[in-house]
Amino acid sequence: MALFSRIRTSATAASFHLRRFSILSADSPTPLSAHQKTRAALCLLKSEQNPDRILNICRAASLTPTFHLDRIAFSVAISKLSEGNHFQSIDTFLRELNSRPDLQHERFVSHSLILYGQAKMLNHALTTFDEFYNKGYCRSTKSLNALLVAAILAKDYKEAKRIFVEFPKSKGIKPNATTFGTLLAGFYAEEKYEDVGKVLNLMKEHGVSVGVSTYNIRIRSLCMLKKSNEAKALLDGMLSKGIMPNSATYNHLIYGFCREGNLEEAKRLFKSMVNKGLKPDSHCYFTLVYFLCQSGDFETALRFCKESMEKNWVPNFSTMKALVKGLASISKVEEAKELIKNVKEKFSKNADAWDEIEKDLPQ
Repeated sequence: MALFSRIRTSATAASFHLRRFSILSADSPTPLSAHQKTRAALCLLKSEQNPDRILNICRAASLTPTFHLDRIAFSVAISKLSEGNHFQSIDTFLRELNSRPDLQHERFVSHSLILYGQAKMLNHALTTFDEFYNKGYCRSTKSLNALLVAAILAKDYKEAKRIFVEFPKSKGIKPNATTFGTLLAGFYAEEKYEDVGKVLNLMKEHGVSVGVSTYNIRIRSLCMLKKSNEAKALLDGMLSKGIMPNSATYNHLIYGFCREGNLEEAKRLFKSMVNKGLKPDSHCYFTLVYFLCQSGDFETALRFCKESMEKNWVPNFSTMKALVKGLASISKVEEAKELIKNVKEKFSKNADAWDEIEKDLPQ
C-alpha cells in the first residue's frame, strides 16, 4: 500500500507540474504575454530541482537579457543548476542560448559571461569570450567588464587581476571607470586593501578620474564591511576635493551607520543630505524606520514613516507592525490606530490582518 501511495503522490506531482508548465506553451488555451511567461517561469523555477525541467521551463519562456525580470529568471535557473552540481547542463543551456539568432549580440554574451561566473565556471566564461570575438565581433570594454564581474563572482581574484592586466594589452580593450569600479568592489569584499590601493593608482595611470561613482562603490563596500566611520571619512574627503556626493552616497552611509547601531549619526547624515537639496529614496526611509523600531525609538520612526507615506512609500508589513506595536507600548495608541487606518487605505489586501492587530491594541 505504501508503494502505491508513493506512486500516486509522484503521479499527482507530475500531473500538477505538467498543468503548470503547459501555460508556457505557445498553443496554450490562455496565451501569456512575454512578461506573464517570465513570471510563470520564475514561479516554476523556484520549486523545481530536475535539471532537464529547469532547462525546458527557460526554453518555453523564451527569456532574453533585454528585460530585468528575464535576467532574474536566468540567474535563478543558473543558481538551481549549480546548487545541484549540474554544470554540464549549465554549459549546454548557455551555449544553446548563444546560438540563438536573436541573442547574437554583445549584450547577451556579456550576460552569459556573468552567469558562468555565478556558477563558478570561469574557464567556460573565458572560452566564450574568445569564441565570440573569433566570430568577428569587436572586443569592447563592456565585455571586459562582464568578464571581470564573472571572475569576482567566481571568487578567483588572481584570475581577475590577470584579466585586468593582460586583456587590455593583448586584446586592445581600454578599461573605463566601470572596469576599475568592478575591481574595487571585488577587492573590498575580500578585504584585499593593498589591491584596492593598487587599483586607485592604476586609475591615475590610465587617466580615469575618480568621481562620485567610484567614491560610492568604496563607501558602499566599507559600509557592508561595517566600517562606516572609514566610509564617512571618504565622504569628508570628497567634499574637501569639491566632489559633490549624491543621494546614493548618503543612502549607503545611512544604512551602514544604522546597521552598526549608530542611529544618531544616521539621522545627522539624513539631515545633511536634505540640507544639500538631495532627495532620499524609499529605501533610505525604510532603513531608518526599521532600525529606529529595532532600537525602540518609535516616535522618531513614526516621523520618518509619515514623511515616507506622504511620498506614497510604505514600509513592509513586518516593519509597520513593529512600529504600531511599539507606539502602543509607549502609550501612543491613537497614533498607532491612525497609522493602521492610513496603511489600510493604501493596502486593502492586508485589511484583515490589520483589523486583528488593532483588536489587540490597548483600548
